[in-house]
Amino acid sequence: MGALDEGHLDVELENGVKLGCIELGFEEEPETIAIKDAVKVLLQGLGEDINREGLRKTPLRVAKALREGTRGYRQTVKEIVQGALFPEAGLDNGVGHAGGAGGLVIVRDLDLFSYCESCLLPFQVKCHVGYVPSGQRVVGLSKLSRVADVFAKRLQDPQRLADEVCSALHHGIKPAGVAVILQCFHIHFPNLESVFLDSNHQGWVKVLVSSGSGVFENDNAEAWGDFLSLLKFRGINVEKACRRHSSDQCWCPSQSSSSEKTSSNNGAANPGMVTAVASILRSLGEDPLRKELLATPCRFVKWLMNFQNNNLEMKLNGFVCGGMDLLKPNGEVTPSEKQIHSELNLSCWSQCEHHLLPFHGVVHVGYFCTEGLNPIGKSLLQSIVHFYGCKLQVQERLTRQIAETVSSLLGGDVIVVVEANHTCMISRGIEKIGSSTATIAVLGQFSTDPAARAMFLQSIPNTYTTGG
Repeated sequence: MGALDEGHLDVELENGVKLGCIELGFEEEPETIAIKDAVKVLLQGLGEDINREGLRKTPLRVAKALREGTRGYRQTVKEIVQGALFPEAGLDNGVGHAGGAGGLVIVRDLDLFSYCESCLLPFQVKCHVGYVPSGQRVVGLSKLSRVADVFAKRLQDPQRLADEVCSALHHGIKPAGVAVILQCFHIHFPNLESVFLDSNHQGWVKVLVSSGSGVFENDNAEAWGDFLSLLKFRGINVEKACRRHSSDQCWCPSQSSSSEKTSSNNGAANPGMVTAVASILRSLGEDPLRKELLATPCRFVKWLMNFQNNNLEMKLNGFVCGGMDLLKPNGEVTPSEKQIHSELNLSCWSQCEHHLLPFHGVVHVGYFCTEGLNPIGKSLLQSIVHFYGCKLQVQERLTRQIAETVSSLLGGDVIVVVEANHTCMISRGIEKIGSSTATIAVLGQFSTDPAARAMFLQSIPNTYTTGG
């Protein structure tokens, strides 16, 4: 049977085959309908046309992503751990610990994601879990990952996530102790003003938290030394992990003083949109009146308003869109008088219009610059990138818009490459953590000159870092 057996696929679709944990027939469930209706309110509040081709199915896609990304509310640890405990005797004689007799077991580098309870944006997690078996029994290693994922698939705060994973494993496995360390990465989208005023804006907020039980209860216990050493053995340095009682520390960018100031300048959030987000919380199984969630609808709406469909005037540092005279005073410029100039790794943030989830990455711009003239400023190119990022977008359109705008300034010979990580690739059941997307736009001479394209593409760094 071929891989593209359409008849077989049609039968599966008709029978309601499951995609991840969500059946195709879930569209008629009350929770799904409520989320779809709320998303329509949010899109209309942004000034968007909900019947526009790119947005027509967005309410359903958002509902699927949110329900998949919070499926932990519908799962229990008992279901996972039960039946996964196995006898393992260890040493009966001699000195030391082994296996079920008390040897440390750790699983490193578990990639998870969760939704921040303060702003409803996804954040990435690198999870390290260890436990000391007791009662001469061990647990299947995959269950450590699955238990961690149950709590990650809920609205979370890093410290509470660590504590809940630790507590659940301790009660489910009944070991001598459990240790959990989380490295968490939260996207920090800059406001329009900060791009012009702060060239050193950090696109990520990072925090390390830990939790321990049993032999790991004391922060200075010897067991922690073994745990950290086994992490270092693979190059994982987490010595600066925050110990318990750090939950009072603010880590979400939406709660920072600068964000609060920007939000106050933008005025009060749209009441209808705030009510819609509260409805989404209820549909996911949460209580909007829980103290940690009281301000969440307002914060999410203010985040979303970064992408309002309006006619923002782009600040182009004195340049006028529509073209610049790049010719020398004495007339035409010959090809030999032009050289490729590039600006690499311009920061890029935007919001996917298909799932209302952020994507982030870097933009590389190349263009032919006339010899003797100053190249276009990096700050101007960064402004153009951010301007088009501040809209509901798809990466392909973003790439084209940047290229066309730069082309209008420079006379036509432009190449633009956008590399981005999309949170929709990890937060709706696909879970392809670490994957990235590259798009390219070529105009003018770059579209007809393979050597020029190759020269620019070879100048792009082999790797780029956008967070975790």
